[in-house]
Amino acid sequence: MTNDMPENSPTPAPAPRRRIPLAVAAVLVGAVAGFAGIYSFGSLHREAGDPTCRGAVDLARKITPLVHGEVAALTMASAPLKLPDLAFEDAEGKPRKLSDWRGKTVLLNLWATWCVPCRKEMPALNGLQAKLAGPNFQVVAINIDTRDPEKPKKFLSDAGLTKLDYFTDEKAKVFQDLKSIGRALGMPTSVLVDPKGCEIGTIAGPAEWNSDDAIKLITAALSPAAAGL
Repeated sequence: MTNDMPENSPTPAPAPRRRIPLAVAAVLVGAVAGFAGIYSFGSLHREAGDPTCRGAVDLARKITPLVHGEVAALTMASAPLKLPDLAFEDAEGKPRKLSDWRGKTVLLNLWATWCVPCRKEMPALNGLQAKLAGPNFQVVAINIDTRDPEKPKKFLSDAGLTKLDYFTDEKAKVFQDLKSIGRALGMPTSVLVDPKGCEIGTIAGPAEWNSDDAIKLITAALSPAAAGL
């Protein structure tokens, strides 16, 4: 095969001309992606960077040595995160918010009767409430059944779980609110919350909250100095 084009004739160079817009496009795509990444990081930083929650991160770091055994699945806070002021109702239908417990450490729990692990976990939460509830601590277990409001009440009554106050959100918005900040990936979900409403640790799934491991962990969260941490 021969090349009929004279050697000294100027040769069109379509490839370089095509590379210019492709290069520009690549730069633009990279810039957009970079901006999106910076924006996402900025949003996350704003969401999880509440300076009032730095103490909760320090506390989480101190009590991390106690995260083992029955509470080994707990993920301790590594960045300051203030939880949304979750809205729900009490047994009488009165509006309640997470901020109603400011000044107390709270174990916030989301559960439902259709969730088998939730039902199995409730006696442990009831036991924890019986042992540690007081002026400094409260288990706030919020039911998110959306159909029969009497079913969860009957479940607690039949199981003799009398130490837990009943709270409900029939729209399950509390789950969506926690999911929006990456703290509700399934059921049950529990978040250990400090007196300022900041995350200390989160667990996706059940735990033996009435176990020695859990009691020691939460007792240390209430008073790390007393626990020798």
